[in-house]
Amino acid sequence: MEIQHPVARRRGRPPKRPDETLETRELLIRAGLEALTEKGFSATGIDEVLKRVGVPKGSFYHYFESKEAFGAELIDRYASYFAYKLDRHFNDQSRKPLDRLSAFVEDARGGMARHDFRRGCLIGNLGQEMAALPESFRARLNAVFCDWERRLACCLETAKEAGEIPAVVDCAQQATFFWIGWEGAVLRAKLERSAKPLEIFARGFLAGLQRP
Repeated sequence: MEIQHPVARRRGRPPKRPDETLETRELLIRAGLEALTEKGFSATGIDEVLKRVGVPKGSFYHYFESKEAFGAELIDRYASYFAYKLDRHFNDQSRKPLDRLSAFVEDARGGMARHDFRRGCLIGNLGQEMAALPESFRARLNAVFCDWERRLACCLETAKEAGEIPAVVDCAQQATFFWIGWEGAVLRAKLERSAKPLEIFARGFLAGLQRP
């Protein structure tokens, strides 16, 4: 009978699980999203993100080629998350179309309040500091805003079909107007640490839709 000799265990750190790298990368992305919605890209250092996650200094570039690549990933991730949120509200068949927009506003108000109005919109934050950002971000950010406008325009078209707003309303133009104003309201809400700017803008926008 063959004798089985025990395999000597290697010293040092245990081998990584197959999903460990993925988990660490995901933690870095989440920490980056938190930091950038609070402070923006330029004011957020890689060391700060690593500290939030507890990853040793120098490990960042194992997961991302550069801070620019990290920022691009954060834009894409935030865009996906926010698109899901918009669809959840704007496609809610249990509500009238304009009530869907009001529900989105209320959800956003509650989200900002939970974080004491310290966090805003990552896309809006980056847009405000575009002059100091990698030029590669410009097209990405514009594409996100265009996507949000398209989703809202579809909701407004549904409101038009339901007779909630006049037939002459240019839904695409109004959707663009909404996001321009909304980002300003989010910025003001962070400044004042109050939901009042969000509420004022939303009321004004909805009232404006009723005017032919």
